[in-house]
Amino acid sequence: MTTLPNILTVGRIALIPPFIGLFYLPQEIAAWVTFGLFAFAAVTDFFDGWLARRLNQTSEFGRILDPIADKLIVAAALVMLAVQYDAPVIPVVAILCRELMISGLREGLAGRISLPVSHLGKWKTASQMMAIAVLLIAPAFAALAELLGHAGEGLLWLAAALSWLSAGFYLRAVARQWAAL
Repeated sequence: MTTLPNILTVGRIALIPPFIGLFYLPQEIAAWVTFGLFAFAAVTDFFDGWLARRLNQTSEFGRILDPIADKLIVAAALVMLAVQYDAPVIPVVAILCRELMISGLREGLAGRISLPVSHLGKWKTASQMMAIAVLLIAPAFAALAELLGHAGEGLLWLAAALSWLSAGFYLRAVARQWAAL
């Protein structure tokens, strides 16, 4: 459990309370600080998986906790953005519902059916992270806040669409593997 990849994963979870608390600082300060924390979390998400594979330090603990850490910080950011900055609720709820469904499906089928991460899933994650990052930083740029807000919302809708498209592929893959059992 004390491998560097697992420490990075646990560190992402530990970032969530300060991320939430700092979100409510005055707008410009909150924008910079929460953007920085979110960007740091996104980078550590990449590196914990990369390091685990590179250093041959994959573990059951990391396999279970890594996606949970990702979902927690994304969920916290999406809920706060919807409440504080009126990010569109429909894509926020769509993304959260998809994440819960696929996470539950993966965990429930662990060991019986393999659900590898697809390229579409990676695009979904990238668009989600980009949308959240843009929406977090938008208030720091008064002159561009509206434009950045619209760009972030567009990315959020794209992330929601990619979320459900990738969910459809996962469900189809599960159905095929389940039928073959």
